[in-house]
Amino acid sequence: MLAGRLNTDTLEFAVVDVPKPEPDAGQVLIKVQAAGVCLSDAHLIDGTLSPLYLEGDTVTLGHEVAGTVEALGPGVNGWRPGQRVLLQAGEPRADGTVLTRGVDYDGGWAEYAVATASTLVSIPDDLPYEQAAIIPDAVSTPWAAITSTAFTRPAQAAGVWGVGGLGAHAVQLLRMMGVAPIIAVDPISVARERAVGFGADLVLDPDDGNLRERVFEETAGAGLAVAFDFAGVAAVREQAVGCLAPEGKLVLAGLTNKPLTITNGIAFSYFKQQILGHYGSQPEHVEQLVKLTSGHRIDFSRSVSDVLPLADAEKAVDRLLRKEGNPIRLILKP
Repeated sequence: MLAGRLNTDTLEFAVVDVPKPEPDAGQVLIKVQAAGVCLSDAHLIDGTLSPLYLEGDTVTLGHEVAGTVEALGPGVNGWRPGQRVLLQAGEPRADGTVLTRGVDYDGGWAEYAVATASTLVSIPDDLPYEQAAIIPDAVSTPWAAITSTAFTRPAQAAGVWGVGGLGAHAVQLLRMMGVAPIIAVDPISVARERAVGFGADLVLDPDDGNLRERVFEETAGAGLAVAFDFAGVAAVREQAVGCLAPEGKLVLAGLTNKPLTITNGIAFSYFKQQILGHYGSQPEHVEQLVKLTSGHRIDFSRSVSDVLPLADAEKAVDRLLRKEGNPIRLILKP
C-alpha cells in the first residue's frame, strides 16, 4: 500500500510502497478514506517538531483520520467491518503519557492504518469523511481551549488571533455558543473575510494602530473576557494581553518557542488577569463534536479547502506552508 513516511533523523519524506499492516490484539484495521494535512505535519517534516516516544526513526504521518473498519484484531468486540469511524488523534498509556497518532506511531497518510479499538469513534452516515477527519485536532483543539481551558460562557466578549485552520473553527464554535462580541485578528485580508463568514462581529488587522481602541469600543469599554492566540506569534500575545478585561484570560493554543513577555506587569497583576497554556484535546471533546454535527448544530463543509490524492502529500504540505489559497484544511484521499 502507499504511505507518506518521514525519517525523523534525515527529515526525508516520501510517499512509498509499504506492507499493508495487520491488526494485533485489541486493534482494528482501518481503510482510510480521508486524512487532514495539519501545520504540525509540516513542522515534523521541517524538523521544528520532533516525536517524543517514536520507536525507531521512521513514521507514517497523519493524525486527522477517518475511514471504515476493514478488519478486527483478536479480542476486539463492538465493531464490525464497514462501520464509518474517525480516529482519536492521541492514545493514552498506562503510565499517563499520551502517544500522538502520526507522530509517535504510524498515522493515517496511508491506504490503511491500524488503531487501538478504544480510539475509534463512530460517525453518522451523513457526515462526509473529509469533514469527519478534521474533527480531531483542527476542531477539537479550539473546542477544548474554549470549553475546558477558558471555560468561555455565552455573552462574553472573545478575541481570536490567527484565523487559520484552528482559529477559523474557534470563531465558528464561539458563535455557536452565543459568545458576543467575537473579534478576529489576522494580517491576511482573505482570512479576515473568512472570519466574518464564520461569525466574527469585527475583524481587525494586527497592524492597525488603533486596534486596542477598537476592541474596547466594540466591547463597550470592557475589553475581552478571553483572548485566544492561535497564531503562535510572540507579538500577538503582547497585543492580546493589552486587550483583556479585568480578570480576562489569554489562552495560548498556538505554539512558539519564543519568550512570553508582559510589558505592563503591574497592570496585569492589578487586574488579576491570567495566561493559560493549552494543547490538544481529550477524547470527550471529539465525541461532543461528533454529537453536535450529528444533531446538525454545526457543520464543517466550508473547512475542506481542497482534496488531493495521497500521492500528492508533498504538494499539499507545500501549499499549506505557502498559504496558497489560504486553506483551512487540505485533505489527502488514498
